[in-house]
Amino acid sequence: MGRAAHQVTTRHLGAVYPFAAEPGLGASGVVVGRDLLGGVFAYDPFELYRDGVLTNPNLVVFGQIGRGKSALVKTYLWRQAVFGRRAWVVDPKGEYGPLAEAWGVTPLSLRPGGHVRLNPLDAPGIGLAHGPGGRSGLAVRSEAGGRSGHGETARRRAELLVSLAAAGLGRALAPTERTAVELGVTAVSTGSTSVPTLPDVVDALLAPTAQTAAAVRTDAAGLAADGRQVALELRRLVTGDLCGMFDGPTTPGIDLDGPLVVLDLSAVYHSAALGVLMTCATAWLQTRLQQGVTSGVLLVVDEAWAILRNLEVARWLQASWKLARAWGVANMVVLHRVSDLQSGGPAGSEQANLAQGLLADSETRIVYAQPAGEVELAARLLGLSSTEAELVPQLRRGVGLWKVGSRSFLVEHRLSPSEVGLIDTDSRMLRA
Repeated sequence: MGRAAHQVTTRHLGAVYPFAAEPGLGASGVVVGRDLLGGVFAYDPFELYRDGVLTNPNLVVFGQIGRGKSALVKTYLWRQAVFGRRAWVVDPKGEYGPLAEAWGVTPLSLRPGGHVRLNPLDAPGIGLAHGPGGRSGLAVRSEAGGRSGHGETARRRAELLVSLAAAGLGRALAPTERTAVELGVTAVSTGSTSVPTLPDVVDALLAPTAQTAAAVRTDAAGLAADGRQVALELRRLVTGDLCGMFDGPTTPGIDLDGPLVVLDLSAVYHSAALGVLMTCATAWLQTRLQQGVTSGVLLVVDEAWAILRNLEVARWLQASWKLARAWGVANMVVLHRVSDLQSGGPAGSEQANLAQGLLADSETRIVYAQPAGEVELAARLLGLSSTEAELVPQLRRGVGLWKVGSRSFLVEHRLSPSEVGLIDTDSRMLRA
């Protein structure tokens, strides 16, 4: 005797149809690997933004050590080169050397007393121009907007220095200190055709002019006292233990036209000031993006916990994140644990709110395996379903949960034999 027929709409029937597969994000962009729910998984934040799938191109990548996040980031940058994309990387551990070698470029190694200097106060109006002998040098270009353009540049410089000083001092700056920084930056930025440097600002803070002090109804001695603690902290980058990296004009001859730029900070990885130095390096790269560099740049900040753990620096980074669309850049932050986003404060604190804001401005979240203790926080911050939260601690190596806009994917990252050498971070352990 036959079973009674059951009628159902095609919308509901699709849930039980055995040959249904997730349609994915389309075929445009880099092939990452295999969608475990069916099909090939390809992803490109710029294409998805143009198609209206994403409202911003930024990414956040989480993953415990050894679960495959570094392999994903490095091979993704390598594969993007096929599409003419460029990558700029802040590398605190010196792990991007093999990738740079494959690309035929040399990382810019930053170390105290080294031969490479980057001026974090370089402005959008300062470009790299080719000088005699084909070497690059700094050339001044007029900024659109006249006074307003210079005013905006001075504001951005002051914001950066406030963040650096607060990170070094371990506290928020007082209003008098902030004012001293703003006046010092304005003083060295006005009426000069050369780019100000950190030593210029330190001198302006330690010995302000009477004219500068008069702007806030005080005298030069009073303004110098207001900014003295900030000046002494910034002086570490000029003549102290951190000198020789960000304390002068940018070294001529730096090539930013290649497919990959790596700023190697491994010489200072164990320094307590790593976050300050990473912020300087990131700021320098961002000023270059404002100069109208070809769009489609991926800016990677690895080991980003060093930046995010300080409140003032986290504020600065989030403000920069919001400019990604205007600059034509996809920012990529790489972290170990979801709790790294809240390393500076408890739930409800400004630090926690900044973390949520950074996530809101990063519509792609890639999660490799997390410890069981991280699951509750991950579910809350990343909007994981109960099923996704259950899966996260169980993800095997190379498999990540991708949250792209409002959609979720389980993706197995695939490596080609030629890519293995680009991502090996275990060689020392295997030789031990």
